[in-house]
Amino acid sequence: MHPRNKHANGYDLAGLSDVVPELANYLVKKPNDQTTIDFSDAQAVLLLNKALLLKHYGIKYWDLPPQFLCPPVPGRADYIHALADLLAEENEGEIPSGKNIKCLDIGTGANLIYPILGHAEYKWQFVGSDINPIAVKVAENIAKANKLAVKIKHQADSNSIFQGIITKDSYFDITMCNPPFHASEQAAQQGTQRKWKNLGITKTAKQLNFSGHAPELWCDGGELSFITNMIKESTQFKEQVGWFTTLVSKKDNLPSLTKCLKQQKVKNHKVVNMLQGNKQSRFIAWQF
Repeated sequence: MHPRNKHANGYDLAGLSDVVPELANYLVKKPNDQTTIDFSDAQAVLLLNKALLLKHYGIKYWDLPPQFLCPPVPGRADYIHALADLLAEENEGEIPSGKNIKCLDIGTGANLIYPILGHAEYKWQFVGSDINPIAVKVAENIAKANKLAVKIKHQADSNSIFQGIITKDSYFDITMCNPPFHASEQAAQQGTQRKWKNLGITKTAKQLNFSGHAPELWCDGGELSFITNMIKESTQFKEQVGWFTTLVSKKDNLPSLTKCLKQQKVKNHKVVNMLQGNKQSRFIAWQF
């Protein structure tokens, strides 16, 4: 994990259970006698991440309706810290902090995870957008309950990403996104099954922990199509954004995305790799 990630040394599950007592009901022992949780249990994962936010990030209230995606906090924190490093490169190596740094979180979701982490770690100011009006309402409730200065915007046009969100008089130092990466619900289900198989967990289709609604997990054309559209649309806002960024789940998509960036005549682009345990992740960043 990133060296500034609070979770680089694992979880203090006993301490987290003190913050969210219900979590104690979901603790299990590994064969080596280490304590963990069943990461295929949606409720256990929700309570773990809720406890992490309450204990480490000053959040007093955080809860999600069952249909929404529960984000793994450590991995999401890595993206925030890596973005801070990206901004530091153009600030004489010093990480810029405070409300003067303005960030746009595309598809912020009901969980509001990136604005929570970005504000807690660096005091950045956020705007979050989402196409789901229920997700917008839940995110607004979380922001209000925790007195976070986050503005949530509903993206009314499902074919647009920045249009209708970035206004003529607004500027963002950085944009971020965790895009839907599957091309269909079936593909998303298969991806979940592969994940549990890799973890050595055997479950039937009915037992799968498959939280997250459609726009969070899949879209026509999958991740490649979504990010390609994002790159093309970003040309309309080249003067209003310092860095555009997005996570890229599938490494094989990078050559096509790099080609698209060159076609759109970006001034600079880079791929930033991140590692959480055995999981390799990355984001692509570009500027005009």
